Parts: sequence; structure tokens; C-alpha cells
Amino acid sequence: MARTAGRAGTSRGTRVGDQIQRVLSEILRRELRDPRVGMITITAVEMSPDCAHATVYFTCLEADHVPAAAAGLKRAAGFLRSQLGRSIQLYVTPQLRFVYDASVERGARLSHLIDSVQPKR
Repeated sequence: MARTAGRAGTSRGTRVGDQIQRVLSEILRRELRDPRVGMITITAVEMSPDCAHATVYFTCLEADHVPAAAAGLKRAAGFLRSQLGRSIQLYVTPQLRFVYDASVERGARLSHLIDSVQPKR
């Protein structure tokens, strides 16, 4: 029988990932001064089973801004991890890996395609 702490049916990794997402969004907004990371949104955080690694998914307003934003996030990963460690009480502060989340862009493209189809009369 599986034990769950806190909310029923929600794993610890999911709860920690949600908290990391909130805290990282705030750190990016308030403390990170890299212009390459200006207009990004963190869409999700997936934790490894041992919570030692976090995959952070992000999206940008402009698709051509993705490589620069990814480079800025990779460069700032150590700073973000240290700030995260100060904000969240965890046994181990997870290593951060940033991945572009193309699902938002795909969804917008599909929505545009659906809207462009003219209904037959």
C-alpha cells in the first residue's frame, strides 16, 4: 500500500516541483538580471524520484528568443539553485536542467489551424 503525505493522490515530487516552479518564477522576476532571460514563463517542473534533479520547462513569447533564453538559463542555473536553496527547505537542493516547452507553441498553431478552417454552408 502506497503512502502519501499531504494531499491524497499527490506525490512528494509533484508537490516539490510545484513549489520549485512558484519560487523560481519569483526569483527570475525579481533577482535575475540577465537580459536573455527577460520574458520567459516556467510552465512545469518535473522532479526525479529522489528529488535530486529537476527538469524545468519554460516557454518564451517569441520563438526566435528560445536559444538565447536557454543559454541564459543554463548560465544562471547555479545562481538559481543557490537562491532556491535559501527559499525552500529541502534535504538536497536539486540540480536544475532547463528545457524549452514547445507544447504551448504547438497548441497555438493547432488553434490557429482550427480557426482557419471555414465551415461548409
